[in-house]
Amino acid sequence: MNSSADTPGASGPLEATLASERERAVTVFQGIQDEAELRRVRATFLGGKGSIKDLMKQIPSVEKERRKEMGRSINALKQWVEQQFDTALAALHHARLEQALGASVDITWPGRTPATGALHPLTQVTQELVDVFSTLGFDVAEGPQVDLYEYNFDKLAFPPDHPATDMQDSFFVRTDAPKTLLRTHTSTIQVREMLSRKPPLAIVSPGAVYRRDDDVTHSPMFMQLEGLWVDKKVSFTHLRGVLDAFAQSFFGPEVGVRLRPSYFPFVEPGAEVDIACIFCKPWERNAKRTAQCRICKGSGWLEILGCGMVHPEVFEHVGYDPEQYSGFAFGLGIDRIAMLRYQITDIRLLYENDVRFLEQF
Repeated sequence: MNSSADTPGASGPLEATLASERERAVTVFQGIQDEAELRRVRATFLGGKGSIKDLMKQIPSVEKERRKEMGRSINALKQWVEQQFDTALAALHHARLEQALGASVDITWPGRTPATGALHPLTQVTQELVDVFSTLGFDVAEGPQVDLYEYNFDKLAFPPDHPATDMQDSFFVRTDAPKTLLRTHTSTIQVREMLSRKPPLAIVSPGAVYRRDDDVTHSPMFMQLEGLWVDKKVSFTHLRGVLDAFAQSFFGPEVGVRLRPSYFPFVEPGAEVDIACIFCKPWERNAKRTAQCRICKGSGWLEILGCGMVHPEVFEHVGYDPEQYSGFAFGLGIDRIAMLRYQITDIRLLYENDVRFLEQF
């Protein structure tokens, strides 16, 4: 298309500007080798503040009988500029492609290895824990995360006024079914297993649980693993043996275990379980290092789980004869174990899914 095809016959300031813009557009796209520059030049014609926009604004100043003709001429210029830009852009892309294809390629080079994912640290720790307890003879059991109030509290001998049974401490779910909530512990799985199976049974139940906690050491959702062993003549000695075997297998053969009396509604007697601090290593008899340890606060011990002998009332709720059977239960926070293993100071890091953090594991 030549530079005068659509120029109006009459002359005037607007016609002169139109002709000048056409002449400028004939050569302005020539020789540009950068796409960003090419688009910048296009904007000087077609942008919101471009020259063609200014020409359109001047149409009302033209004689009424010539406005349509002038509008057609400006639109023709606009289309022509678009065409010149598209042609120049296509030529630029073609030149880049020719350059790339012309470059030598060594086909013996290895290909680019795609990035591979890895297991989340909580998943890694869960699998290790399950492996340890499986070696000790425990089966793995699973259950629903939304469960009945009855399984979560009543059958575990929680008193009606226990704080956990309040909506301010647990997440209750509105449903047409009987009173329902997000399980606050995986003990619901133990109840379900005992209702469906007769002793002997030994299970561990890992999974997500939910409580109204949210700070650097607590999360509204966290991972828990609970264990249960029921049989004839199961004693506290068996519980201590399992806990010792677990601690030494998971943390190391030199790590000691101690139990402190504690109360839990569903066990009697109950205990808190501590392990020797794996950071200051008090078994090495370095009293100075233990005194300065910020993790155990100089005590030389770290609390990791709660445990106890299953309360006879729990057995009655699930149809077991407490005169014939006994058992023990324990529960630990997988998040806490992961934080200890990897020296993580804020539990929220485990759930924010920041790749920069997770790729360290």
